[in-house]
Amino acid sequence: MQEKVIKIVSDATKVEAGNIKGETNFVDDLNLDSLDMVEMMMKMEEEFGVEIPEDKTEELKTINDVTNFLKSNAN
Repeated sequence: MQEKVIKIVSDATKVEAGNIKGETNFVDDLNLDSLDMVEMMMKMEEEFGVEIPEDKTEELKTINDVTNFLKSNAN
Protein backbone atom coordinates (compact mmCIF):
# COMPACT_ATOMS: atom_id res chain seq x y z
CA MET A 1 0.00 0.00 0.00
CA GLN A 2 2.82 2.40 0.83
CA GLU A 3 4.21 2.04 -2.70
CA LYS A 4 0.88 3.24 -4.11
CA VAL A 5 0.82 6.16 -1.67
CA ILE A 6 4.35 7.12 -2.72
CA LYS A 7 3.39 6.87 -6.41
CA ILE A 8 0.42 9.21 -5.90
CA VAL A 9 2.60 11.67 -3.98
CA SER A 10 5.32 11.44 -6.61
CA ASP A 11 2.84 12.09 -9.43
CA ALA A 12 1.31 15.02 -7.55
CA THR A 13 4.62 16.63 -6.59
CA LYS A 14 6.87 15.64 -9.51
CA VAL A 15 9.37 14.40 -6.91
CA GLU A 16 11.00 11.13 -7.92
CA ALA A 17 9.46 8.20 -6.02
CA GLY A 18 12.91 7.02 -4.92
CA ASN A 19 13.34 10.27 -3.01
CA ILE A 20 10.11 9.80 -1.03
CA LYS A 21 10.30 7.70 2.14
CA GLY A 22 7.87 6.78 4.91
CA GLU A 23 9.05 9.64 7.08
CA THR A 24 8.84 12.21 4.27
CA ASN A 25 6.87 15.21 5.55
CA PHE A 26 4.43 16.79 3.10
CA VAL A 27 5.04 20.37 4.22
CA ASP A 28 8.64 20.36 5.42
CA ASP A 29 10.13 18.05 2.78
CA LEU A 30 7.80 18.46 -0.20
CA ASN A 31 6.66 22.07 0.37
CA LEU A 32 2.98 21.24 -0.16
CA ASP A 33 0.39 23.88 0.68
CA SER A 34 -3.16 23.22 1.87
CA LEU A 35 -4.58 23.13 -1.67
CA ASP A 36 -1.94 20.61 -2.74
CA MET A 37 -2.83 18.48 0.28
CA VAL A 38 -6.56 18.54 -0.47
CA GLU A 39 -5.96 17.52 -4.09
CA MET A 40 -3.60 14.74 -3.09
CA MET A 41 -5.98 13.42 -0.41
CA MET A 42 -8.78 13.35 -3.00
CA LYS A 43 -6.56 11.16 -5.20
CA MET A 44 -5.90 8.88 -2.21
CA GLU A 45 -9.64 8.60 -1.57
CA GLU A 46 -10.27 7.66 -5.20
CA GLU A 47 -7.43 5.13 -5.31
CA PHE A 48 -8.15 3.39 -2.01
CA GLY A 49 -11.91 3.96 -1.62
CA VAL A 50 -11.40 5.43 1.86
CA GLU A 51 -12.90 8.76 2.89
CA ILE A 52 -10.40 11.07 4.55
CA PRO A 53 -12.25 13.67 6.64
CA GLU A 54 -11.04 17.22 6.11
CA ASP A 55 -10.11 17.66 9.76
CA LYS A 56 -8.05 14.46 9.61
CA THR A 57 -5.98 15.82 6.72
CA GLU A 58 -4.23 18.21 9.10
CA GLU A 59 -3.04 15.26 11.22
CA LEU A 60 -1.59 13.38 8.25
CA LYS A 61 1.87 14.89 8.00
CA THR A 62 3.97 12.05 6.53
CA ILE A 63 3.75 9.15 4.11
CA ASN A 64 3.61 6.79 7.11
CA ASP A 65 0.71 8.76 8.62
CA VAL A 66 -1.32 8.42 5.42
CA THR A 67 -0.44 4.76 4.93
CA ASN A 68 -1.40 3.89 8.52
CA PHE A 69 -4.67 5.84 8.25
CA LEU A 70 -5.59 4.10 4.99
CA LYS A 71 -4.73 0.65 6.38
CA SER A 72 -6.80 1.16 9.51
CA ASN A 73 -9.79 2.50 7.55
CA ALA A 74 -9.75 0.20 4.52
CA ASN A 75 -12.77 -2.04 4.04
